[in-house]
Amino acid sequence: MPLPRALPPLDLAAPLDRHRGRVKAEWIDGNGHMNVGYYVVAFDQATDTLCEQLGVSWEYTRRDLGMIFVLEAHVTYDRELLPDAPFRVTTQVLDHDAKRLHCFHEMYHAQEGFLAATNELMILHVDFQTRRSAPWPEEAAARLAAMAAAHAKLPRPAKAGRVIGLRRRD
Repeated sequence: MPLPRALPPLDLAAPLDRHRGRVKAEWIDGNGHMNVGYYVVAFDQATDTLCEQLGVSWEYTRRDLGMIFVLEAHVTYDRELLPDAPFRVTTQVLDHDAKRLHCFHEMYHAQEGFLAATNELMILHVDFQTRRSAPWPEEAAARLAAMAAAHAKLPRPAKAGRVIGLRRRD
């Protein structure tokens, strides 16, 4: 099925480096820094930026064509972001198949350049009517394949595939 509108030019930068934001006052917790939950909000917005590139944005869902569900997520918090701090999020496609996408976001302070947090996601394309997994639309699949090919040249992020647990020293 064709996508509902003309798509933006596909950005094959490796990694995708389009999402920008600022830490909002309402995102600040009692510790005076960005609350853990709002990192996830910011990463979700970066996922929206990726979906826009693939042609499966909220417009796609509003037209009852399909949806994107997150199956699994892992977040690391590396360095705090303070009120009004500018940030940028890069996205790397790690893998994909006919229905799924494995991607990795890295959030950086936009001025100072330090890594603030990471977010690894397993995403599923879902049919709007059945609410069951479904193959990516043809155009989205082609865009995803092109982006994955461009990103395949990047090294795998060191924090990708991490398992949570206590490390014991013998």
